Amino acid sequence: MVLSALAALLLWGLFSAPIALLFMLAVLLIVMAYRARQLFKLGLWLNDARIETIPEAGGIWDEVFSRLYQMVKQHNQTKQELADELQHLQQAAAALPEGVAILNEANRIEWCNPVAEQHFGLNGERDIMQDITYLVRQPEFIEYIHDADFSKPLLMRPARLDNIVLSIKFISYGGNKRLLISRDITQFERVEAMRRDFVANVSHELRTPLTVVIGFVENLQDMPDLSQDSARRALHLMAEQTRRMDNLVADLLTLSRLENEQSPSRGEPVDMKELLNEVYRDGELLSGAQHPLRMEIASAVNLLGNRDELRSAFSNLLSNAIRYTPDGGAIVLRWSEQGGQPVFSVQDSGIGIAAQHIPRLTERFYRVDRSRSRETGGTGLGLAIVKHIVIRHQAKLEISSEEGKGSTFSIVFPAGRRLPSASEAS
Repeated sequence: MVLSALAALLLWGLFSAPIALLFMLAVLLIVMAYRARQLFKLGLWLNDARIETIPEAGGIWDEVFSRLYQMVKQHNQTKQELADELQHLQQAAAALPEGVAILNEANRIEWCNPVAEQHFGLNGERDIMQDITYLVRQPEFIEYIHDADFSKPLLMRPARLDNIVLSIKFISYGGNKRLLISRDITQFERVEAMRRDFVANVSHELRTPLTVVIGFVENLQDMPDLSQDSARRALHLMAEQTRRMDNLVADLLTLSRLENEQSPSRGEPVDMKELLNEVYRDGELLSGAQHPLRMEIASAVNLLGNRDELRSAFSNLLSNAIRYTPDGGAIVLRWSEQGGQPVFSVQDSGIGIAAQHIPRLTERFYRVDRSRSRETGGTGLGLAIVKHIVIRHQAKLEISSEEGKGSTFSIVFPAGRRLPSASEAS
């Protein structure tokens, strides 16, 4: 432009002012056309800013294009890094065991993870920017949101999943947004209910014999002229109740030990014939010749396991069969194989069990007939102990029963715990 101005002054001196002005105007038009062309090329390039398509230019425009490219490159890199970080955060939130949903100030869903979709029946794509109170229409949930008192979580059973319990909490962040966090506490609630039932059952089980013992002690104290026969009878009943409490405490300790030992029992070789003979003799003593006991050993294989735990499980099954089989009813102990798996079973011709009770038989203190169980001296923990021993030996407990026709309890051991007999080994 300076050179053009100098040339225009020279033309003014040589010719005239209009000629100089016309020259200067032509130069300006050429410069403006050049700038417009460069701006047009810049606009086209910015739509797809790549180094290989950068326009060719000279002078200051080459510097402009180069600096703009560096800025676009840095912007794209920052944008990609932010997108990667956002994706990582979404993946982390999606992997959480809790449901997470982001709500705006109007309680509209901006994002949710798969667990939240499952808990509330949402669709992560279709329900974006929908009011969550339109989608989760349970009164307690809507009231919880409208009250806006989030100091305590809301416990709710979803209408679509009424078999689970959710703990729901809102956390405010970013000024006007909220995090909706839902946690499945079904197992916790179940364990807590079992704990309450357990404490109540233990208290009840101990209270009855304690009441009997205390009553007899008070009677003995208030009766100085008590006859020897009356004293003997009172002491006999007190001894029975004391043994009952002792059995209950022993079973509780056994059950506690088994529950604390979560790892499978590696064990040692167990001579099954010898073990079964011991269990059979214990059964004869418990029965008192009131039941015809029979033992069938259809397999000579031994077992890899914990001998004391196996004896406890087998004895519990046999004692249950004796308790719930009327006098004269037959009871059979059987050791056999089923598809290469060792099986111990106890079959009786007792009172049987209704089908609705079978799934709950291994719960602590669960009794089909409470009065009969107490009369026969049961603690209500025998099958719970059996269940834990079965689990520690990777086995499974199978129960088949029919009211009035008897029951069969079988422990099916995995083939990996089968030890060949002496004849097979040779």
